[in-house]
Amino acid sequence: QVQLVESGGGLVQPGGSLRLSCAASGIFISASAMNWYRQPPGQQRELVASITAASSTKYADSVKGRFVISRDNAKNTVSLQLNSLKPDDTAVYYCNLNWRGLAYWGQGTQVTVSS
Repeated sequence: QVQLVESGGGLVQPGGSLRLSCAASGIFISASAMNWYRQPPGQQRELVASITAASSTKYADSVKGRFVISRDNAKNTVSLQLNSLKPDDTAVYYCNLNWRGLAYWGQGTQVTVSS
């Protein structure tokens, strides 16, 4: 059974940083692309960052230059470093893996950017 568990969210002031982690079990992520999505309050879920199995990365324009996605296949984890945070980054952040036609999601971790 594939499970994804996010951690690392919290309350941070504007301009601050957080590091989110996603631990996978039931699957080795080394051959899979991994994604981070976020869902702001009252809005739809949106793709924030992706990393391929070869570690090529892609970012939403709104986070480019501020967020960094990375993976550690040995630890079976994917991380998202959030820098220069803005109030608009407030959202529940989700880890996502698509495998054999199925989409797997973690439970999400709340990031709140506020002074």
